[in-house]
Amino acid sequence: MNLIAVRRDDRFSPNSVEKDRLILEAACIMLCSSYEQQGEPAAYRWVDEAELTAADEADIYLSMARLPETLNILEGFERQGRRVVNGVQGVRNCQRSKLEQLMRANHVAMPAEIFVDANDLQHGVWLKRGDVAAQSKEDVVFCKDGETLRKAISAFESRGICDYVVSRHVEGDVVKFYGVSAPPVQEGQGRGFFRFYYPTDDGQTKFGDEAAHNGQAHHYDFDSNLLQIEVERLAQLVGVAVYGGDAIIDAEGHFYIIDFNDWPSFSRCRDEASSAISSLFIPKS
Repeated sequence: MNLIAVRRDDRFSPNSVEKDRLILEAACIMLCSSYEQQGEPAAYRWVDEAELTAADEADIYLSMARLPETLNILEGFERQGRRVVNGVQGVRNCQRSKLEQLMRANHVAMPAEIFVDANDLQHGVWLKRGDVAAQSKEDVVFCKDGETLRKAISAFESRGICDYVVSRHVEGDVVKFYGVSAPPVQEGQGRGFFRFYYPTDDGQTKFGDEAAHNGQAHHYDFDSNLLQIEVERLAQLVGVAVYGGDAIIDAEGHFYIIDFNDWPSFSRCRDEASSAISSLFIPKS
């Protein structure tokens, strides 16, 4: 079994380059070990996503890629029957503006939509880059009122960013979740791997927005099983098997999914996650 690990371009791993490398490496090692235990030789090699070509043939691709040209190459491998995780269409669906439309169309629990000309923004809003995943702190901006929002949009457009989403700020606890779909033999028979954590508890944060705008977590009581069900429903709608994101839990225990993305770093649960990712591929005995 030949495996290629497609490393994510650094621009898509702000403050997380090493963490992303570690989960991809752990998943590759675990998967190769699984095949070897079945008596099948297995090996993997690394390819930076910008360097991947149609000549890089393998049986399986564990891919964190997001560049359009890389996804096109991986799509060609999918047509040939090669396994690619995450699948190409699922990664494309994680583009924020597409994701927003998909979530609203399917009534996923999320903050209310805000129109740019709104004057009463109550607790403020978030302006988020919609064309690609956030690459810097400037791609996700909190706006306290309409005037701040209009200035932020102007700043986006001056950077050439005309695809963006605006959503209402929700006060409450920020939780970061990680998930891996159930293996093929278990589909329909139970839920997959799912963990959630409070970033303000351990201080692990990408841009520091959690404490700045939501404060220290109160650990409001909520139904974590319902959150898992909703997140797994969203993962199926999007079409990704390895995913993560953020949700807000308000004082009444309602949750709102505010971010969802393909293949996070799993830095809080790397060993468990790498085992779950490996389980997506069941070696034939």
